[in-house]
Amino acid sequence: MMGRLLGIDHGLVRIGLAVSDPLGLVARELTIIKRKSKVEDFQRIHHIAAEQRVVGFVVGLPYNPDAPPGAHLQSDTVRRWVEQFEPTTNLPVILWDEQMSSFDAVELSKRRKRRYDEPIDDLAARVILQSYLDAVRDGLTPPFASGSRSSDQEN
Repeated sequence: MMGRLLGIDHGLVRIGLAVSDPLGLVARELTIIKRKSKVEDFQRIHHIAAEQRVVGFVVGLPYNPDAPPGAHLQSDTVRRWVEQFEPTTNLPVILWDEQMSSFDAVELSKRRKRRYDEPIDDLAARVILQSYLDAVRDGLTPPFASGSRSSDQEN
């Protein structure tokens, strides 16, 4: 895998973004977008993606095995958002299990000595993206395929 990837932590109020290095080894937090409208949010993401020269997107997908059958889940909201995002890009989009990313982001925030009330969406995006990069490196999931569209990956 060659090229930068953009990690996305989708939230109802904010969208956290992280980016990988060109070799796909290390993720770093990038920014937090305060949600406005899908059109504006997508434009902002695409602008940042172009600036960073990314070759694909890794979107965190919440997982809740304890949810009752038929319940509306955050994963449903993320899937719907991705379905609307995909037609706005020619780059591949992968959904990646974000289980435990919030917990890990809180721990990372503490180590970075961020204020307790400071948003951690960018750190969550970093954790999600790093999890994907690590899984690729360890041979647990295939790397991005050029021209691939949205798919669920499990880690």
